[in-house]
Amino acid sequence: MQHQTTMIKPSEVERKWLVVDAKDVALGRLSSEVARVLIGKHKPCYTPHVDCGDYVIVINAKEVGLSGNKLDTKNYYNVSGFLGGLRTRSARTMVAKYPTEMVERAVWGMLPKGRLGRQIYKKLYVYEGASHPHAAQNPTVWELKK
Repeated sequence: MQHQTTMIKPSEVERKWLVVDAKDVALGRLSSEVARVLIGKHKPCYTPHVDCGDYVIVINAKEVGLSGNKLDTKNYYNVSGFLGGLRTRSARTMVAKYPTEMVERAVWGMLPKGRLGRQIYKKLYVYEGASHPHAAQNPTVWELKK
């Protein structure tokens, strides 16, 4: 007897809102778990060509952890396209001034590229502090594996 693989349609997807606390969690571990939930791989109805993931709210991005001496050695680059238009920022600067961008970049690097990846990325919300404006969605807390 053969079993049929279930392919879910976009209209059949049920989405939840999840809150992840980034306090003292390694950036890589946090972003890989968040990307997994955004894509929908934690669900039994996962379908590769459909956005079946949940909405994710990351709080306390300012207190995310970096192991080793990454604060001084890890760099983030932006290029404007003009001559001499390379801007380099250390991880220490990113944590101090742009913590939400740092988490967003880490998660974006783990999502598929293309139309589907951009659609998935829109379900990510990152906040510096412990408060967020999504209380009306009744988000549930998502515990990360330590």
